Amino acid sequence: MTGLGPVARPCCHEGPQLGEVREATLAMGPQPRYGGRRAARNARRGCGRPVRHACAGACVIALAVAAGLAAAPGAEGWVQRAQAQQAPRVSITVAAVTQAEAASRTRLQIQVGPQDAIAKNSFVRIRGLPPAVALSEGHSIAPGAWAIPLVALPNLTIILPVGQQGPSEVAISLVSIEGTVLAEARTTLVVTAAAPRAGDAAAGSAPRAPVPVPKLTQEQRERALGLHAKGLEKLERGDVYAARKFFELAGEIGLAQSAVAAAGTYDPDELAKLRVIGLQPDTQAARKWYERARELGAVEAAERLRRLGSR
Repeated sequence: MTGLGPVARPCCHEGPQLGEVREATLAMGPQPRYGGRRAARNARRGCGRPVRHACAGACVIALAVAAGLAAAPGAEGWVQRAQAQQAPRVSITVAAVTQAEAASRTRLQIQVGPQDAIAKNSFVRIRGLPPAVALSEGHSIAPGAWAIPLVALPNLTIILPVGQQGPSEVAISLVSIEGTVLAEARTTLVVTAAAPRAGDAAAGSAPRAPVPVPKLTQEQRERALGLHAKGLEKLERGDVYAARKFFELAGEIGLAQSAVAAAGTYDPDELAKLRVIGLQPDTQAARKWYERARELGAVEAAERLRRLGSR
């Protein structure tokens, strides 16, 4: 066409924006020769700007997100949780089988560690003991269940009455002050009949006749254990007087551990451990119930009688 400069044909590399510029140039009619070239050059420059701006914007967003994650309130918690997972876990070590004889004391070796992993104010809970079995440390929280402070573990022994035999599965747990189980282990307590002592025969002394232990029927035993459990419940609540009455009823039926517990509510030393205020000790009543407990086969009764005699 006359008056128009040469019009370049669309190239296969031209984008949609450059094609639109060329169409607009043709529609406007004759333009100076440099006008079409300048428009094309400006169109090419415009094609690259959105891409460069988008790349720069994406980089800014990525940096902002990274900075936000690093400064987020939960970022410190992630680090703490990762460190906690790497910290040593507490564990309980106990023999798989604990051998014991009736009418004796047996050492129960329990190790808890490492020390720096143990939660403050945690304690050891032992469950699954025979109801007539007692422990030298801690206190009973239910029939066959005891709570033991960690400082008392080195001196912990099992007190077995006369006539106790058979295996028992015992669960040992480390429990936090909130009641969370932190670690757990198990041992099988195997109690055998007391072996005859050869020392008395070698010394020429006549063997002592075994103390007859009354046999309780199943109904009597269940009733006595129920009374003993109520006594423990009252004792946990600090009502020593009410607990004493339940222990005495169970001790009269023939439950050895209840007779020991009843004596403890009169014993000055045991009352001092309970930190009871307003309840006076009675050594005569304590001796009476310790004697009853010894008749029922309680091993610890003799030791407590000797302690009372020294007062």
